[in-house]
Amino acid sequence: MRRKIGDPELVKGLTAAYSRRKFFVKFILVLLAFATGVVTVMNLRKPGGPDGVTRKGIDVVIALDVSRSMLATDLAPNRLERARQFISRLLTKIPDDRIGLVVFAGKAYLQMPLTGDHNAAQLFVSSASPDGIPLQGTVISDALKMSNTAFGASESTYKAVVLITDGEDHDEAALSTAKELASYGMMINTVGIGSAEGAYVPDPDTGEPKRDETGNPVLSKLNEAELKEIAGLTNGVYVRLENSEEAVNTITQQLGQIETKVTGDVSRMNYTTYYWCFAGAMLLLLLIESFIPETKKVLA
Repeated sequence: MRRKIGDPELVKGLTAAYSRRKFFVKFILVLLAFATGVVTVMNLRKPGGPDGVTRKGIDVVIALDVSRSMLATDLAPNRLERARQFISRLLTKIPDDRIGLVVFAGKAYLQMPLTGDHNAAQLFVSSASPDGIPLQGTVISDALKMSNTAFGASESTYKAVVLITDGEDHDEAALSTAKELASYGMMINTVGIGSAEGAYVPDPDTGEPKRDETGNPVLSKLNEAELKEIAGLTNGVYVRLENSEEAVNTITQQLGQIETKVTGDVSRMNYTTYYWCFAGAMLLLLLIESFIPETKKVLA
């Protein structure tokens, strides 16, 4: 090997002070430092106490209609914005409940799974719009089924849906779906958005009233009859959104009739962390490694 490098005697003289044992020790120290660094990044922790670990509440899924008809202006500034304001006030009234969010138009999507993080819920609600749903229309049955899916395989109690829509349903399965979900113990509270007289649906591109295939302006009216029936089938309550505060009070009173449960809330949990122990060990190992030379004493 020395011959391949150069003159054997010269190579021997240049490497005479090299210590394989010290080099191996330095390598092991660096390897241990890397391992403790990985553990530091993992941030090992354990629950540090009972404060804020649990909350007592129910599971509530908010199903929000984001179809184009929700842009109608019979409620100022428009139906969708009033719905957002309603949800924002509702969340402040039910701080101990877990919240899920389903948005729907021609198809329903789970926008946010059940969580105790109401700040996240506020962000998702504020960003909900018709642009996020490629298939337009209003299919309430699909929204109810997706809301049921959001609850997962949990027990059949403590669950409620708040359905917020103008009620213009393009599917006839909503009532049968509501009956089925009622048999599972689900309460569906409905919030009607809009007016009986209706309003024209604005075209997002031109700002003018949207027109149907025959060229007539599309008039969207509140369908209270179906929303009342859905609520009645599931022991829920129907409220027409005119005064947001009154509507919120009506819904929260109805939700208050559901038996509450104690649920774990990670967002409020206190932890004892141990990353600093491993960070200190990593720095100590690197410090020790830096003071160990790779050479040995050579007798003259």
